[in-house]
Amino acid sequence: MSAGLRSGQVAEAAGVNIQTVRYYERRGLLAEPERSNGGHRLYGEDAVTALRVIKAAQRLGFTLDEVAELLEAGRRHGRPVAGLQDRAAAKLAEVDAKIADLTTIRTALATAVEAGCDDLTVCASSTCCPIPFTDLAEENRHAGPCC
Repeated sequence: MSAGLRSGQVAEAAGVNIQTVRYYERRGLLAEPERSNGGHRLYGEDAVTALRVIKAAQRLGFTLDEVAELLEAGRRHGRPVAGLQDRAAAKLAEVDAKIADLTTIRTALATAVEAGCDDLTVCASSTCCPIPFTDLAEENRHAGPCC
């Protein structure tokens, strides 16, 4: 039996907790490790790399399902998988859309703060309320103190 890293060592090296290692193993994101004579999981260094790749992909906005698909495609082909560029471009478009939504939300909230809105119910029934309850994207809102 070759020497390997135990679960705690892999988790520490990858900067995750041991439950994450086991969860990713159950989901098939990590290959099932060898076992020591005593039944302990023994991972290779590639498990640390795989965990770092998974966590990096998550930080980039990929879901675990998307990460699993990318990893599985790589395992099937045994080489870098064409399509990562397409998936990254699609994820970039999602991020850009979220940024646009968050910018709109930020603008509405800043306008509400500037207007002095203090009571959501009163503000919602006011015609000059800067919070766009019916259409968040609408830009013809009054920004003066009215609530």
